[in-house]
Amino acid sequence: MPKFAANLSMLFTDVPFLDRFGAARAAGFEAVEFLFPYAWPAEQIAAQLREHGLQLVLFNLHPGDWDAGERGMACHPDRSDEFQASVAAARDYALVLGVQQVHCMAGKIPPGLAPEQARATYIANLRYAAGLLAPHGIKLLIEPINHFDMPGYLLNRSAQALAIIDEAGCPNLFLQYDIYHMQRMEGELSNTIRANLPRIAHLQVADTPGRHEPGTGEINYRHLYALLDQLGYDGWIGCEYNPAGDTRAGLGWLTALT
Repeated sequence: MPKFAANLSMLFTDVPFLDRFGAARAAGFEAVEFLFPYAWPAEQIAAQLREHGLQLVLFNLHPGDWDAGERGMACHPDRSDEFQASVAAARDYALVLGVQQVHCMAGKIPPGLAPEQARATYIANLRYAAGLLAPHGIKLLIEPINHFDMPGYLLNRSAQALAIIDEAGCPNLFLQYDIYHMQRMEGELSNTIRANLPRIAHLQVADTPGRHEPGTGEINYRHLYALLDQLGYDGWIGCEYNPAGDTRAGLGWLTALT
């Protein structure tokens, strides 16, 4: 039976962020994830996790100036100091919040920079981040994101991500496989999951078109959940979708498709 974590950056947005932990627990979730914790003191978030008996399974390194359209800085050669500081901040939050994996956004390729140089910078920064996190038992994850939703993003396909993981050579570096993004970019969901599951540390779900609840679009989630059970996947699946309406009213898919 799949284990689902509510993404608090996208679900229960009718209440303030710190109130979403209680909303997730009231809806039956035992785990949560979110994009970024840095606007709140770590202990405030930890208190919400304790109060509601929730496990935090994932958050992202700082993305740079999100409101200005930045989506990570790991491929930017001129921002290595800023990137390294972001890794230290993520480590410190992870230790307080008890999370065992964090996602490093690759970033958009800077204008005028050769893709090969962006890739080399990314790999060097992944090695640094993985090395800083490894002594604490924290996994570093990378996620391909579709180029329709995020034009210019360095990392778009699962094979590309796996090749980077191989080249980086870090034992705590894994793939974060977002089913929505990979359906839009390449399809072959079942075969990719089957071939690479030992290298996938985290899964995320949304349907397409619309990035709404599973079961609202073209992806056969009933089949994929059965496949994950058959393969013995015991990790969490993040619910990173935009609710078509009220979050709570749309949660019927949790039982209908599993």
